[in-house]
Amino acid sequence: MGTPLIARLVAAGFDVVATDILDRRSAVEAAGGRWVSDVAGCDVVLTALPGNAELARYSPVDCRLWIDLTSGSFEVGQRHARRGVLDAPMGGGVSAMREGTITLYVGGDPDDLADATPLLRSFASTIHHVGDHGSGYLAKLLINLQWFGHAVLATESLLLAQRHGVSPDRMRSLLAGSAGDSAFASKHLPALLAGDYLRDFGLDRCLEELESVERAAADAGTPHAVTSLVASLHRLALERFGAVDGELMAPAFLEEQAGFRLSGDSHTAVDG
Repeated sequence: MGTPLIARLVAAGFDVVATDILDRRSAVEAAGGRWVSDVAGCDVVLTALPGNAELARYSPVDCRLWIDLTSGSFEVGQRHARRGVLDAPMGGGVSAMREGTITLYVGGDPDDLADATPLLRSFASTIHHVGDHGSGYLAKLLINLQWFGHAVLATESLLLAQRHGVSPDRMRSLLAGSAGDSAFASKHLPALLAGDYLRDFGLDRCLEELESVERAAADAGTPHAVTSLVASLHRLALERFGAVDGELMAPAFLEEQAGFRLSGDSHTAVDG
């Protein structure tokens, strides 16, 4: 996400410097930014980190405003409240960043958000102010929880249908517009039916997000049996496949348990 983010900011007329723990200098410069060893002296710092572990360790230099675009956890967001950070996790993926149509879920001071909005509009078409520090992180994680839950439930449903002679494509057409429809079924199920497990995001990162929701629910004392079940399926998939890329590896695990794939017919076995 960092490289197209730089390109969007540069195109909007901002002076952009960037750094990374990896040597991404050529990518930064190709996007129009300037490579630096650190961001000392910057007015606004934007971070887009791999996940919660990296976010918890990150400590930027003093700046007027820190905007974090990582899908972090609620508890990290609350700790960052003391430092005036805007948590602004992104929805939409790399293609949306290239097109400038990212959705942001923002937690933090509304005055800080108003100050940051002209910059954020260079890459985000929709900006939701969710509430206090950490609430942006929480909202994004809950949205992702719904998506992961829809993915495994749709997989279980289609595997059962296929076992009894109803093809996945036919079942998908029946889901469309029904009470069982969802954004996953309409937008992302076709990828699963084509054998594409959406390998832009790591399975270990998927589980990290789900476990963050589990902790938040446990701390709040709210029921989370379904959340824990979705997390458990992703944990089993991680044990089976390792930390591979793929947001739909839990559905791949369910296919393996069934002994066939949704991308084939009921006689197409899954390799062990």
